[in-house]
Amino acid sequence: MNTSADAAELRAALRTVAEPGTLLEAEADTAPFLLDQRRQYQGRALAVALPRSVAEVSRLLAWCNARHVGVVPQGGNTGYCGGATPDESGRQLVIGLQRLNRIRAIDAADYAMTIEAGCLLAQAQRAAAEAGRFFPLELGSAGSCQIGGNLATNAGGLNVLRFGMARDLALGIEAVLPDGRVIQHLRSLRKDNTGYDLRGLLIGSEGTLGIITAATLKLWPQLRSTATALAAVPNAAAAVSLLARLRTLAAERLNSYELLPRAALDLVIRHIEAVADPLGARHDWYVLCELSSFAIEPLDALLEQILGDAMAAGEVLDAALAPSERARTNLWRLRENVPEAQRRAGPSLKHDISVPVARLPEFIAQAAAWVQEQVPEGTLIAYGHAGDGNLHFNISFLRGTAAALVAAQEPLIRRAIHDLVAAHGGSFSAEHGIGRLKVGELERYASSAEMATMREIKRALDPNGIMNPGKVLAAG
Repeated sequence: MNTSADAAELRAALRTVAEPGTLLEAEADTAPFLLDQRRQYQGRALAVALPRSVAEVSRLLAWCNARHVGVVPQGGNTGYCGGATPDESGRQLVIGLQRLNRIRAIDAADYAMTIEAGCLLAQAQRAAAEAGRFFPLELGSAGSCQIGGNLATNAGGLNVLRFGMARDLALGIEAVLPDGRVIQHLRSLRKDNTGYDLRGLLIGSEGTLGIITAATLKLWPQLRSTATALAAVPNAAAAVSLLARLRTLAAERLNSYELLPRAALDLVIRHIEAVADPLGARHDWYVLCELSSFAIEPLDALLEQILGDAMAAGEVLDAALAPSERARTNLWRLRENVPEAQRRAGPSLKHDISVPVARLPEFIAQAAAWVQEQVPEGTLIAYGHAGDGNLHFNISFLRGTAAALVAAQEPLIRRAIHDLVAAHGGSFSAEHGIGRLKVGELERYASSAEMATMREIKRALDPNGIMNPGKVLAAG
């Protein structure tokens, strides 16, 4: 069915399945759901459904499966790889989860909470705090991303070093399969070896195997002590040495370790209001590190001592500790505003890569040399979660640079960077997923056995290929 008459007939049938007031069809109403966060993909849709219950999701999927209508699950639509955007056919149904937004249960004694997929990450964090607990997933988009999307993409963020990625934070899951069957495994058990790990399979599958509708998440005690510092380091090798020192002396108290080049700080200071360089002199590299504890501890003194010893060893050139929560917030603004500063500065090419932490200095040196030689008009902004080896390896261009010029260079740059990542035993997709953007990259770098296994799993669970077609795996 490709004609407008066929689409109209499908929509008429869909209205008999959807609950009243849950189906958006007018162009003005559906428009926000059809464009991805980075404005790379503009799709069309049969309609946008906003179900209020799991039973509704089940009916919609069963209906789509019977008619071979593609389904695109969408959370907060904050992804960077086009994974939540429909294609241009106008025959896919977008299912938004924002109305499934209840906190179903919080068990403080069990350090667990069960929440629906449409809950904002910030909402989950607040609910945990109100119960005297801490939920550690921390993303810059916390006020707009949803838990279902966080799990579907296995989100990372600022606290991966200590607490792990989204998959590590989930104990149980509820999901609707393509034919409408519901898997409800919302247990808070830390030990449960009853068969295959369906929870782990669905988390990170980017809506290609089913729709996550709720999850039981791990909680921790509330943090009672923190210490934060921005330290200038002579080079990336020193940053890796300082990381080892912190992990040895602060142990599990080290929860965040972010690497920032001078070029990133310059962008933020130039383009973001009310930020300033906390150190007097300019340096080539910086790390933003944070210690935290569930107990009341003198972490400021500990961090100061570690940084002082590192300075004596030549690993640190200068450092600024945050003496207050306001100062801590200001330090984190330098890191969290890098993406926005890049956007304001002009076009950029972004790469979400990871390599083993010990290989970071060598990778950065080789990749930076390649960029300087091959893309002299670009500015390298390599920053991010150095504690777990994840860098956002971006190349910024001056405002006014023709989009066509940037686009023309993208394939060569992507191939060179991703091949170098592979040579260092790394990943071309550290925390942003595959989506539509990186389907070809997955086919290039995954082994034939891995690709075959993924396709077999997809066929087994989604034989009609309705779930998020063309995402993660090529359609067809």
